[in-house]
Amino acid sequence: MSPSVPAPLIGAIEAGGTKFVLALARGPTEVLERTRLSTGAPDSTLEACVHWFRQAQQRHGAMQAMGIASFGPLDLNSLSPGYGNISTTPKPGWQHTPLLRHLRAAFAVPMAIDTDVNAAALAESRWGAAIGLDPTVYITVGTGIGGGVLAHGSLLHGALHPEIGHLMVPPPEDAAPNPGGQCPFHKQCVEGYASGTAIEKRWGKPAPELPPDHPAWTGVARTLAYACANLCLTLSPRKIILGGGVMHTDGLLAQTRQFLQTNLNGYLQIPELQDQLETFLSEPGLGEHSGLLGAMALGMDALKAQSQH
Repeated sequence: MSPSVPAPLIGAIEAGGTKFVLALARGPTEVLERTRLSTGAPDSTLEACVHWFRQAQQRHGAMQAMGIASFGPLDLNSLSPGYGNISTTPKPGWQHTPLLRHLRAAFAVPMAIDTDVNAAALAESRWGAAIGLDPTVYITVGTGIGGGVLAHGSLLHGALHPEIGHLMVPPPEDAAPNPGGQCPFHKQCVEGYASGTAIEKRWGKPAPELPPDHPAWTGVARTLAYACANLCLTLSPRKIILGGGVMHTDGLLAQTRQFLQTNLNGYLQIPELQDQLETFLSEPGLGEHSGLLGAMALGMDALKAQSQH
């Protein structure tokens, strides 16, 4: 009996505004090596990624594909001259960075790129809290807010990709010392009221320093519940996942569920919004690893797509 052939070696990049997480893996339970790099200037950061993967391949063998899950906005139109570029990000220095082109120049393997939140939705639907639940929405609530959508088995792309963090919502009914929305593009959007950056600017203290009973969290929960209500009414998802560091606050997810029911006021008579609410609106099944495993899933799909041609 011949020995089993090992699964293909996939490179995964979770590209974030503060850190890049890199991994070589054969599957979600077989990560051979991973590392974390601080997000600096584009050229130096991407060169550090290339160097790490070259060194890691010397230790583990040649990778056969790569997936990139990146902060955005991204140009995901494969016919566009800027395909794979980061576009109008507020991250200083990263506007119009040719992320995919840089990596393709270094590694001649099949590659796929998508937003970090779309990738997280893919990973959760494949291995996490959303197995068999389609459509699925994944929202990360951290320094910024983003959202990804998987529908009919595929990640949602259109003229661009979902930008759930910039859904327009009413201002929180709170007494924040600096009450306005903090998004540089929109004055009344989810990110401008409920992201970690917005919480600190509105209340004068970093979100982790605010106790769970601080009044800020009621406003954050209301804002997130408006976003979830809008998604329920437009996409009719079977699952919404709320991840990201801000969601680690005790009681925030439970408050958001309560306000979601209040906002919808019984209009959608479906089990997901009644006796199944705690599983419908939930934390990630893959914890902090959804984005990185999503990048891995993108790489696996890129390799599969090439083999079918």
